Amino acid sequence: MTEDDLALLRLVAAGGRSGPRRHLLEACGSPSAALAAGAPAWREAGLSAPQVQALRTTGVSATASGWLAAPGQRVVGWHDPDYPALLRRVASPPLALFVAGDIDLLWHPCVAIVGTRAPTAGGRDHARGFTHALVRAGLGICSGLAAGIDTVAHTAALAAGGTTVAVVGCGIDRPYPASNAGLLREVAARGVVVSEHLPGTPARREHFPARNRIIAGLSLGTLVVEAAQRSGALITARLAAEAGREVFALPGSIRNPMARGCHRLIRDGATLVEDPGEIVAALAPVAHALADALRSRLGAPIHGAGSVAADAAGRPLPDDPDYQRLWSAIGHDPSPMDQLLERSGLTTAVASSMLLLMELDGRVVQAHGRYSRKS
Repeated sequence: MTEDDLALLRLVAAGGRSGPRRHLLEACGSPSAALAAGAPAWREAGLSAPQVQALRTTGVSATASGWLAAPGQRVVGWHDPDYPALLRRVASPPLALFVAGDIDLLWHPCVAIVGTRAPTAGGRDHARGFTHALVRAGLGICSGLAAGIDTVAHTAALAAGGTTVAVVGCGIDRPYPASNAGLLREVAARGVVVSEHLPGTPARREHFPARNRIIAGLSLGTLVVEAAQRSGALITARLAAEAGREVFALPGSIRNPMARGCHRLIRDGATLVEDPGEIVAALAPVAHALADALRSRLGAPIHGAGSVAADAAGRPLPDDPDYQRLWSAIGHDPSPMDQLLERSGLTTAVASSMLLLMELDGRVVQAHGRYSRKS
C-alpha cells in the first residue's frame, strides 16, 4: 500500500460531490500532493466546508486499509492511467474505484445486461442465451450482482469462460444480496468486481441509482432483458443513453408485466433486438473509441529486425507485444480460440479483447468461433 493509496482513501472518505475532488487531483497530480496542498487549495478546487473539515480530521479506517493490503485488491483514482477510459465520459464519474480481480478487464469491451430481480423462466433463458452469444463474439458482460437477471448474466458469462464485471452498490467486501456471496467471490477470482464505496460501507437504497451509472459507463451498450414499469434497469438504460451509449431492449408478451419496461424503452427510442448479432453489429462503431484508448494504454514498442509488423494491406500493427504475438498466432486458415491461446500464451480475456479490435479494424474475420486473417 502506497502513500498515494492512503491519501486517496482519505479523499474518498471526505464524501460530498466528487467533481471538486477530481479537480483537486487534476490540479495537484497525485492524491498525496492533493492532501499536502492544504485547505486553501482544497477550497480553491471547490470543496465544501464539510469536505475540508473531513480532510483535516478523518483518517483511514482499519477496514479500508486492511482490505487494500490484501493481494489482488486495489484502489484506482481519477488521476490513474488505469482508470477506465469509457467511465471518464459519463456525468459525474467516480473519484475512485475499489477493484477486486483483474483490473485490465475494466478495459475489455463489455455489454451491460440488466433487468428485473424477479424474471420469468423465459427471461432467464433470454439472458443466458444472449450472454453466451455475446461472450462468443468477444464481448464481456457487465452487471450489478443483484438477484434475478444480473445473477443469470454473471453466472452465464463465467460458465461460458468469458469476461464479467460486477459493479456493487456497497462496500466491495459486503456481498448484496447475501445470497450472492459465493458469486461475488467467483467473479473476483475469474473476472473483476468494482465499487466506488469504501470497504465496509453497507448497502443503502440511494447507492443503487449511482451504481447504475457505473454499469452504464463501463459498457459500450446496455441490454434490458425484462423490466417492470418501475425498475432500476430503466435507470441504467436512461443513464446509458445520456452517456451516448446504445440501449437495447427485448420485446415480450403484452401479458407479461416484466416486459412493460422494455416496451416503454422501445417506445422511447431504444433498439428492439431479437438476436445477439444485432447488438454486436450496432456496437462496432462505438467500440472504435475504446480501441483507440486501449491502444494508447498498451505496452512499449517492439524493436524488430529493421521492420514494423504489418497486416496484408501493409498497415502497421500496434506496437504491443501481446497484440503482435496474437497476430502471429492467427493464420489464413480459421483457428478456434483454444488454439490461438495455446499459440500466443495469452489469457482468454486479453485475446478476446484484442480479437474484437482486430475484427473492428478489418484485419481478422470470425465465423463459427474460428478466426483467420482477412485477405
